Amino acid sequence: MDNGKNEPKSDYASKKKALEEDKAKSVMEEEVEEKGEEVGERIYTIPLRAVKKAPRWKRSNRAIAEIREYLKRHTKSEYIFLDAAINEKVWERGSQKPPSRIRVRVTEEEDIIRAEFVE
Repeated sequence: MDNGKNEPKSDYASKKKALEEDKAKSVMEEEVEEKGEEVGERIYTIPLRAVKKAPRWKRSNRAIAEIREYLKRHTKSEYIFLDAAINEKVWERGSQKPPSRIRVRVTEEEDIIRAEFVE
């Protein structure tokens, strides 16, 4: 069956497939570049409402655990380093009265996430 063209049908299909592969590669490269930009510095406001469910004498301990959990969930990293200023802010009013929310600046250095207190 002659379709009026000099090229066979299979050649057209291979060209189409090659174009699709090139397009997919360029999209993947753009995603990699975006991820590179995404890493850097972010500021998070971490809600600590769930801390009130803990016994009064454990609330600041629970607050530190909540901060770590939140950062693990949002940065997708296991290695979290909390600055001493965060600890001081949480424990400022003792173990029974931690703040209801805290703002932290998060930076990523290789696989380590570093969190600093933002005033």
